[in-house]
Amino acid sequence: MTMPSSHAYLDHAATTPMVPEAIATMAEELARVGNPSSLHAQGRAAKRVVEESRELIAERLGARPSEVVFCSGGTEANNLAIKGLYWARHERDPSRTRVVYSAIEHHALLDPVQWLAKHEGADVVTTGVDRAGRLLVDDLRSTVEADPGSVAAVTTMWANNEMGSVQPVHEVVAIAREHGIAVHSDAVQAAGHLPLDFAASGLDALTLTAHKLGGPLGIGALLVRRGLDVVPLLHGGGQEGDLRSGTIGSALIAAFATAVDVSAARREQTGPRLEALRSRLVDGITAIVPDAIVNGAADPAERLPNIAHVTFPGCEGDAMLMLFDARGVSVSTGSACTAGVPQPSHVLLAMGYDETAARGSLRFSLGHSSTDDDVDRVLAALPEVHARAVSASSARGAR
Repeated sequence: MTMPSSHAYLDHAATTPMVPEAIATMAEELARVGNPSSLHAQGRAAKRVVEESRELIAERLGARPSEVVFCSGGTEANNLAIKGLYWARHERDPSRTRVVYSAIEHHALLDPVQWLAKHEGADVVTTGVDRAGRLLVDDLRSTVEADPGSVAAVTTMWANNEMGSVQPVHEVVAIAREHGIAVHSDAVQAAGHLPLDFAASGLDALTLTAHKLGGPLGIGALLVRRGLDVVPLLHGGGQEGDLRSGTIGSALIAAFATAVDVSAARREQTGPRLEALRSRLVDGITAIVPDAIVNGAADPAERLPNIAHVTFPGCEGDAMLMLFDARGVSVSTGSACTAGVPQPSHVLLAMGYDETAARGSLRFSLGHSSTDDDVDRVLAALPEVHARAVSASSARGAR
C-alpha cells in the first residue's frame, strides 16, 4: 500500500503503511466470527489461526511458539517486560532494586522505568551513549559490576528510533549473563530491518510491534524466554499463558504474522534499496544546506538503513516540519511533546548535543513504500523550507 501521490511520506519510523498481504489476511479474518477462547467450532477455528500465526512469528524470529506473548503493541510489551521482570526478581530477592537502562530509550520504556522508581522504590540507573548514539559498553559494565547483586534487570533497545543507531545487544547480554541478570531489548525499530534471532541473542525478553513492520496498529508481542518468571500486568481470563489476560484478536494477529513473514522474506532486498535512497537523500540535503549535520553512526553496519537524522543549524525543527507538511512532505522532529510543549530530544541531549541543536533537527525515515520520487519531493521543497525556517528563527531571535 502506498501513500496518496499528493504526499511524500518519510515518517516510517513512526508507522509504516500495511503491506498488501497483511491487509488481505486481516480482511479475510475480519469476515469470520469466533473468540479464540471459545470451545465451539468457530472458536476452535479462531484459535487455530492464532496458533498458526504464533508458530510463524516464532519461526521467523528464532523463538519457540510458547515464547510469543501477544500484546496490544510495543508500549504494553515494554511495560510487561520491565515491570514484570522487576516485580518477579525483587519479590524473590528484595536486594535486587536496580534497573539499568540506556539514556536513549523510547518513552515507552523510559516512562515505565521512571514509574517503578516513583511508585515501587526502584533505583533506576542510566548508562551513557557516544556521539553516534551507541551505548558505552564500559559504562554499562562498570554500572552493573558496582553491585551486580542489586540489579533486577537490564534493558537496552536494539536500534534507536531517532538515530537508527544499532546497539551492542550481544555485549550487553554477555555482561549481564556473568551475574545472572535478566536482559530485555526493545526491538521495535530493528525488526524488519535487521535479522533477529531470539534464541541466538541470549535475551530474556524482546519487544515487537506490528505497525513498524507493515502490519496493523494495535498488536505486538513480547518474546519471553521459556521458564522466565514475569509478573503479569493484567489479570482476567489467563490468556497467553496467564501473562496477558484478555480476548486476543485473531485478525490482528494473523495480519501481524503475515507482515513478519513478508518483511523477513524481503529484508535482504529492501535493506540495500533503502540504504541507496537514504544516501541520495543525505547527499542532496548536504548539497543544498552545506552546514547541515547528519547525526548518528556513519558506518552502515552500526545504523539502520532507513533513518537519516539531520540537524539544521539556525532552524527550529518544529517549524521545518510544518513547512514541509504544507508542501506535501511528511517528516518528524526528534523531539517529544509533553502537554503540547515541545521538548528537546533526550536522545540528542544524551549524545552530547545542546538544546539548540536538539530542537533544530529532523528525522527522515524510509520504508517499504518509499521511492525516488519521495526523495525528490524532499529535496525540491528543502531550499524554500530551509530559507523560511532560518528567517523565522532569526526574527524570533531579534525580538
